[in-house]
Amino acid sequence: MPTEVYKLLHLLGLIMSMVAVGGLALHGINGGDRDTNKARGLASSTHGIGMLLLLVGGFGMLAKMGGGFPPWVAIKLVIWLLLGAAIMPLMRKPEMGRLMWMAVPLLAIIAATVGLYKPGA
Repeated sequence: MPTEVYKLLHLLGLIMSMVAVGGLALHGINGGDRDTNKARGLASSTHGIGMLLLLVGGFGMLAKMGGGFPPWVAIKLVIWLLLGAAIMPLMRKPEMGRLMWMAVPLLAIIAATVGLYKPGA
């Protein structure tokens, strides 16, 4: 597949994950809890599919680059794991919505910066 397809998959995955985390964060900010969240399953599946697309798109681009496993990829993987885990506190303690509302976009912009500038490459 062309690199552009992998980039689109990567971006779609990011968008899906951010939508899911944002929705759960807003639910918590508005005082909702685990029992009142009717879209919990939808948010979870959207997040999971988004994370899978992020992984497939990212590793697809890396394979096209043919550079092995540079150090900046390890940074992005750690951020990917943090973003993947971001849904769990929101599911267990919705009151963490305000914290996640700020932390998750910060992680995303760090990942984007690392991907653009590729430190250590």
